[in-house]
Amino acid sequence: MFIRPTQLLYKSGKLMNSIIEAKGVTKVYQTGDIQVNALNHVDLSIGKGQMVAVMGPSGSGKTTLLNIFSGIDDLTEGEVIIDGQPIHSMSDKEKTRYRAENMGFVFQAYNLLPVLTGAENVELPLLLAGKKPSVARKRALEVLDLVELSDQANKRPSQMSGGQQQRITVARALVNNPAIVWADEPTGALDSETGGLIIDLLCRLNEQTQQTFVLVTHDAVVGSRAQRMILMRDGQIESDETK
Repeated sequence: MFIRPTQLLYKSGKLMNSIIEAKGVTKVYQTGDIQVNALNHVDLSIGKGQMVAVMGPSGSGKTTLLNIFSGIDDLTEGEVIIDGQPIHSMSDKEKTRYRAENMGFVFQAYNLLPVLTGAENVELPLLLAGKKPSVARKRALEVLDLVELSDQANKRPSQMSGGQQQRITVARALVNNPAIVWADEPTGALDSETGGLIIDLLCRLNEQTQQTFVLVTHDAVVGSRAQRMILMRDGQIESDETK
């Protein structure tokens, strides 16, 4: 029987062929005498090649979950294993290197450098990683073609529309051929039509590359495009549905 890469297979409660394994993940923020439980003993497995939407109202813990799983923030309790690597126990330096080599990020704010062209923004992570300029530029042009934005390679962000700038950020996220792409409210700064085009793009890239995409969104329409929808509330997973 043919099994799609995105199909879920479980054995003893664990997702087989998983790339993300989280157990008992807890995050507590302390400000003076005030304690906030942003995540409360979250257990979650995400399979290789899945496109997953993490949804929930403001304060539900969805962005904290992304930050913990990607190693941007530290957890209070629990463990997070990314492709066999215990990211929760890495040093800050090790986390930074691991993210640069294995992850891509798309945020609501485009975070493009205004003085650089589209191609220069996309190739920047590779140059910072020590790649030769010729190698970095070749790869940047490849991913710009992948997101159908080759004609913007020599333009600066100020010369692009919001949708085009977000496509540049998607290309930058893909330039290092990451195992996982994290997207936090990727359509939040866009109108509904342009946002729909960005989600179309992410879905197509997920199908083409078989990379794992984890989207954080409050938008039910955006979330419905994913193969799997996880709803969070009060720092816990309230529901987990797969199409």
